[in-house]
Amino acid sequence: MDISYSAEDLAFREKVRAFLQERLPRTLSEKVRRNQHLSRDDMEQWHGILNDKGWLAQDWPKEHGGAGWTTVQQQIFEDEAAAANAPRIVPFGLKMLAPVLMKFGSPEQKDRYLPRILNGSDWWCQGYSEPGAGSDLASLKTRAVRDGDHYVVNGQKTWTTLGQHANKIFCLVRTSTEGKPQEGISFLLIDMDTPGITIRPIILLEGTHEVNEVFFDDVRVPIENLVGEENKGWTYAKYLLTHERTNIAGVGFSRAALAHVKAIARDQKVRGRPLINDPLFAARIAKVEMELAALATTNLRVLSAPDAAANAGPISSMLKIKGTEIRQELNDLARRALGPYALPFVSEALEPGWNGEPIGPEDAAGVAADYFNNRKISIYGGSNEVQRNIISKMVMGL
Repeated sequence: MDISYSAEDLAFREKVRAFLQERLPRTLSEKVRRNQHLSRDDMEQWHGILNDKGWLAQDWPKEHGGAGWTTVQQQIFEDEAAAANAPRIVPFGLKMLAPVLMKFGSPEQKDRYLPRILNGSDWWCQGYSEPGAGSDLASLKTRAVRDGDHYVVNGQKTWTTLGQHANKIFCLVRTSTEGKPQEGISFLLIDMDTPGITIRPIILLEGTHEVNEVFFDDVRVPIENLVGEENKGWTYAKYLLTHERTNIAGVGFSRAALAHVKAIARDQKVRGRPLINDPLFAARIAKVEMELAALATTNLRVLSAPDAAANAGPISSMLKIKGTEIRQELNDLARRALGPYALPFVSEALEPGWNGEPIGPEDAAGVAADYFNNRKISIYGGSNEVQRNIISKMVMGL
């Protein structure tokens, strides 16, 4: 493929820049720039702005209300939105559940849920991981037993991102113990306000409430909330994970992080000269910049290929591994550039409206929080070690 932007692509980029300049609220971009905590209202505000423009569901087909953008257009928007410090679009409904419903859902499920994902009526979270089943999802224990026209669900999910805001959860549940573990899993859509559901927060290293534990105690779920066929959920789960892992690569956010690292390194001095001129530090920046350029090109190339869907499994694993490694390296470079100022931080400084005395440069608290928070990105969505096993099996035949 031609990796140079066409005249149409460049015109589209200018259109995106103009939109972000006009419609991205300054209050939101400042929160993102300072790495302050975003509220549910903040995330819903940006969701609504994009939906009003018709730019929310960028990769959805137009028949379902999507923008129908090309892969290049999606990458351009991601780059420009990250550079403008726009909030990240919450992916669970838009980029994870929606593709599953479009491919495997019933007409009634598509008609009901897809419009509600777009207009923000439903906020979805993901019920995959369990205390004893993370990257090894086939070991999940949450059970769903058929009782008339309902399933009765019992069990626990963990690391449920933004579950405290969600009114819906898509879950993998065990409906059979016969045969291979993967063969007894089903995919259910569950209302979070159903009696028997309890949510308990998990506080992360940097002090944020981002993830949760979710408990199911005799939760009754209508059988029409089953996606596809009973005991075929593993197929749907793998399809969803290819979208999640590709999304985790986060090329646009890494490009913005690279620019941030360079800005910090230009301001910080080592022996009287800017850190960016230090040969060892400059070499690390150059290395990650080259890797990011290669990742961006690979991302566009493979996702634009006609057979992208057929190779989505190993490709999404490759993108997930390299994308998370690059983001963690950029976090580490920013932390090293700030030196001791990146070690202590006041967690309250990440809350909007905090007026206390800063510790070191303005960016110090956000850099430390990012470093700690992003330790998890090489684990969720299937750990990078598991992704290497997938590549070895599917590509190398090992």
